[in-house]
Amino acid sequence: MNLTIDPWIPVIGADGQKCHISLQGLFAEANGIRDLSVKPHEKIALLRLLICTTHAALDGPKNFDAWETCRDAIQPAVKSYLEKWQTSFELLGDGQRFLQVPGLRASNEEGSGNPATKLDLTLASGNNASLFDNAAGITRSVDPGRLALTLLAFQCFSPGGRIGVAKWNGADTPGKGSSNHAPCTPSSMLHTFLQGHSLLATIHLNLLNKDEASELGQNGWGRPVWELPVATAGDKAAIANATVSFLGRLVPLSRALRLHADGQQMILANGLDYPLAPIFREPAATMVQRDDGPAVLGVSLGRSIWRQLSSITVKRRSNSDSISGPLALRNINDSQCCTLWTGALATDKAKIEDVVEAAYDVPAGMFRDAGRKLYEEGVALASLWQDAVSKSVKAYAGTMKLEPVPYERARQHFWTLVEQHVPILLKLADKPEEAGDLKISEWGRRVKEAAQAAFDFACARQTPRQIQAYAIGLQQLYLQKPKDPNAPTSAKKPKAKQSV
Repeated sequence: MNLTIDPWIPVIGADGQKCHISLQGLFAEANGIRDLSVKPHEKIALLRLLICTTHAALDGPKNFDAWETCRDAIQPAVKSYLEKWQTSFELLGDGQRFLQVPGLRASNEEGSGNPATKLDLTLASGNNASLFDNAAGITRSVDPGRLALTLLAFQCFSPGGRIGVAKWNGADTPGKGSSNHAPCTPSSMLHTFLQGHSLLATIHLNLLNKDEASELGQNGWGRPVWELPVATAGDKAAIANATVSFLGRLVPLSRALRLHADGQQMILANGLDYPLAPIFREPAATMVQRDDGPAVLGVSLGRSIWRQLSSITVKRRSNSDSISGPLALRNINDSQCCTLWTGALATDKAKIEDVVEAAYDVPAGMFRDAGRKLYEEGVALASLWQDAVSKSVKAYAGTMKLEPVPYERARQHFWTLVEQHVPILLKLADKPEEAGDLKISEWGRRVKEAAQAAFDFACARQTPRQIQAYAIGLQQLYLQKPKDPNAPTSAKKPKAKQSV
């Protein structure tokens, strides 16, 4: 199977129909393709591949001016490029293979017995968790197209941990049986992309230019791994290109693997190590300031992504800025609204917990300081109402002598209701000068209603005793009104200005 000419990428057409398409077919029809039809981590891996291929085909764009005019050149350039490098995209065979290393041999009998289904991070295969799949232990046949997609996603997202050791051209694979996270996984990293009306528009919106991308890592712009293959674990020049250059990292080799000829089994071992910031900054990640310095913004399964939008929408003002959202935001001006798609693979060390995604229509005001500040205040106001709900639920449970206190039941219901009204907060953030007092705005009213509904949901009121407990809890909900999120926390009063 050759990935440039054989169908393997699931897409949704402009008519809403799903089909599978080759790389060549995808770029040829990209203006009529609505989106990719895959799981969130697979979408991130595919977008990285498509962006990398486009950059390599254009050998650019060189700067922002070139980016503005390059969209019409993408399709013919990629067509010629994929024809030139077609042999590098073979899934199986004796020659160069896509994202597989040459000369890999099992160091013992056990090393050759990894099922190829282990590449699918959502299947209960090998040591993978059964979170998304209940068919563990069943012998499965693997469709070549699905195998290609899971191979790509596995190289981007494979979590670290213990792993087998194999022989790579006669030498042990690195790590001595241990592996680090693949480059897209650390800290359950949120990956954010601008989303256009077509797949071609999406690819174009997320291209960086050489002036900016060359500053990301030690090896600058670099080359895709299929143009400069890593032949051995000691190939320093190729490894540096693959791990600390912009194009080299987009389609990584985090694991040394080789599929058997039938595509059902594989040899699997540790591959290359991908350093993180400050050595290399992932372009689609958001960097935030923590107490110990800049850090990657990750997803939290107990905190919806919309609550992080004020961090994600910070534009990078110069190449030296370490704190900002995805770098492609610089492709839109401060007067443009846009759609942001964001996703992540949530992990706890080597354990995969969930995959998440979300899309938001973001107004232009969110790319300005005043708009983001108001949005943060709106999120803070909701958090204060959640605290009030917790206190009222605690008062109810204390009266009823309930154990455990139904905090989580109330919390989940509250945030589910509040999330439905996020467009209201985004609308206010677009024109913060017209928002007025958030507590009595439409957003404030909706959050207050959600607090009442969450308390009602968690606290039954059918028996006389329940009604009494409900009244006590309700009193706590409204007597302890949430404080103004803008109120100063310090007890010190500002000094009055002296008249001159």
